[in-house]
Amino acid sequence: PVVAQQAKQLSIATGGTGGVYYPLAGGFGAILGKEVPGLTVTAQVTGGSVANLQLIGNGKADVAFTQVDAAIDAVKGQDKFTKPIPVRALVVMYPNIMQVVTIEGKGIQKFEDLKGKRVSTGSPGSATEVFGFRVIEAAGLDKDKDMRRERLGAAESANALKDGKIDAFMFVAGVPTSAITDVAATPNVKMMLLDHAHLADKIKEKYGALYSPATIAKGSYPNQDRDARMLAVWNIMAVTESFPEDMAYQLTKIMLEKREDLIKVHKEATNIVPEIQKSANAGIPWHKGALKYFAEKGIKVE
Repeated sequence: PVVAQQAKQLSIATGGTGGVYYPLAGGFGAILGKEVPGLTVTAQVTGGSVANLQLIGNGKADVAFTQVDAAIDAVKGQDKFTKPIPVRALVVMYPNIMQVVTIEGKGIQKFEDLKGKRVSTGSPGSATEVFGFRVIEAAGLDKDKDMRRERLGAAESANALKDGKIDAFMFVAGVPTSAITDVAATPNVKMMLLDHAHLADKIKEKYGALYSPATIAKGSYPNQDRDARMLAVWNIMAVTESFPEDMAYQLTKIMLEKREDLIKVHKEATNIVPEIQKSANAGIPWHKGALKYFAEKGIKVE
């Protein structure tokens, strides 16, 4: 009842409709509506992590789904953030995998073959763009000189690839991502995922241990006949430091304890478990409401 009095409406900043953030936030919002009487939750379509952090920073959204790398930049006020934003973590959710997508017939067999090609590196204000630029740099390519870049969201990138307007696109998200499934399921088209886990050491040299190798197992997408070796970074649910403690506690509790309901929305929710709630994974300070829940449950976040 106290929580319901504090906030009748809650907005979660997500991403594009072709990714995972948006449907996951919609499902989480429905669960919150059942668990917290009188609370209405909306999932906002946005450009992605950077935009989400800016939205909670200026009070135009309450909760952000974001990648850890973008959250660290926000706290420090660097890269795409002109001033620090007091962002705090509630829950470490699941790993976001940088998926680099092309189709047969484009003359692209490996990541380095993107040189000279038309490539979408994600929406402006997205963590795809942040992560993507770092992978391109690690591969020894210049994002401005070595490719013709487009800045499209996942669904727009998928359509542009199928229509021959681009040669490849980058999108960082959970698996499966609906836009990539759309490409993979298109008749007479052979979707290919470009490996780039071999760049892990190079990217860690400059950005630390934020990024780690991950595998997209064969069969994760229609007609995907081999494992793909990618790089990944954690996703978190975040708020600002001034976000009400009681509500922060409830959001943390409900996401971790109602995981089975969330799995029905998207299978990435299977990865939202107490064992990954570590400071190293969150990347930024915890909100005091989350710490209260962790203390009650004996979850050690370091």
